[in-house]
Amino acid sequence: MKKLLTLICLSVASLCVTEAQELSSATAEQGQLNLSLDEAIEIALSDNPTIKVANLEIERYDYVRKQAVATLYPQVDASAQYSLALRRQEMTEGFSFGGKNTFNVAGTVSLPLFVPSVYRQIKMTRTQMEGAVESARASRIDLVAAVRSAYYNVLLAEQSLEVLNEAVSTTQRVVDNTEDLFKNGLVAEYDLITAQVQLSNLRPQVLQAKSAIDITKLQLKMYLSIPENVEVEVKGTLDDFRERVLLGEDYSMDISENTTLRTLDIQRELLEHQEKLIQTTRMPTIAAFGQISYIGQERVDLSGLMGGAMGGATQPANQSKFWWQYPINVGAQISIPIFAGLKKSNQLREVRNQMRQLELQRQYAEDGVRLQVEQSINTLLTARETMLSNELTVEQAEKAYNISLTRYNAGAGTILELNSSQLALTQAQLSYSQSIYDYLSAYAQYEKALGVETYIDTPSVE
Repeated sequence: MKKLLTLICLSVASLCVTEAQELSSATAEQGQLNLSLDEAIEIALSDNPTIKVANLEIERYDYVRKQAVATLYPQVDASAQYSLALRRQEMTEGFSFGGKNTFNVAGTVSLPLFVPSVYRQIKMTRTQMEGAVESARASRIDLVAAVRSAYYNVLLAEQSLEVLNEAVSTTQRVVDNTEDLFKNGLVAEYDLITAQVQLSNLRPQVLQAKSAIDITKLQLKMYLSIPENVEVEVKGTLDDFRERVLLGEDYSMDISENTTLRTLDIQRELLEHQEKLIQTTRMPTIAAFGQISYIGQERVDLSGLMGGAMGGATQPANQSKFWWQYPINVGAQISIPIFAGLKKSNQLREVRNQMRQLELQRQYAEDGVRLQVEQSINTLLTARETMLSNELTVEQAEKAYNISLTRYNAGAGTILELNSSQLALTQAQLSYSQSIYDYLSAYAQYEKALGVETYIDTPSVE
């Protein structure tokens, strides 16, 4: 079942990678990318080097598993040999045997019948692959959290620029109106100078906001592995994403999917396999084998040996020059370990020591993860309340500004009162945007701590 799930995950990931690569290449040719959050995440998961390395590591462990399985297959070997006797061996003076030319071709087949260590090694490689899959999942979760934060950062910079541009436009109208009033002698020159100073103070902030957009987009491009010469535009606004805040989500404390804890569990399972692997080296192994040889040796004329004692035998005319034979052997072999100098006993003690260490590390890690999740939830609740409070502050600041503008145009208010209300409104709007960003970033970190793989959360954007 685990193997099936792994293959399904890899297939889905491959499909997403293909779609993301098609999207990236098609839009990059135009020199501009218009990305939603979902599209940005898909491109990151397909093009980021960290994810590519993690996927290659899964593939590597699949090859390791296949190598272990291959040791259970029949092993077939072949060899060939030719020898030329420069001086043949003699049994007594003048009496030698063996042909001068000899050919030998042999084939050997061996088949493991009972090899416990190999069976355990195969199970161990499957667990190693699960560890590689979990490592790849952790890389995806980390990358998605980083892409979300970078994406929200771009939206924050753009929304801040929009607020500042609106403040510049509003202040420009105030300056133009005050200049007309000054020319008609209805206000003092001080009011005009004060309005112009207010406008001048906003312009550097606009430049800083534009620079912030460029920097945040560069960071987003880095996560998406997009060339710097490709222009990136993000879809939506922070206000589009804030709807999830108002759903009253019930934050979970389930940390069973946390990547750190799952990795430690896999390491524990690997140590258990290693312990059993050492124990299997004490068990006997059985293998079957078969061998066939085809030997050709040059015949020797024995008629002149021992003074014709061979009866004057001569080689028949139709007889082959070589004497060919093909012996065949089959059998079984058993190997029984008896004593290895207490090496295996000490290896077992070492592995069990590591298991105890890992158990303590996991308990400590679990406490740390729970604390991290609790802190994330507290940060989320604080950010949520701050955002709702800032939303009300923006409404009040808009009312205060409209009142002060009406009073100023009617001659009942002062330019200082108007500038103060304008500054308060701009600050309230910027704080409101920042609070939405803080919540969304905190939520991304909260899901990262839980190990949740929920990548699709882009709201509908016209």
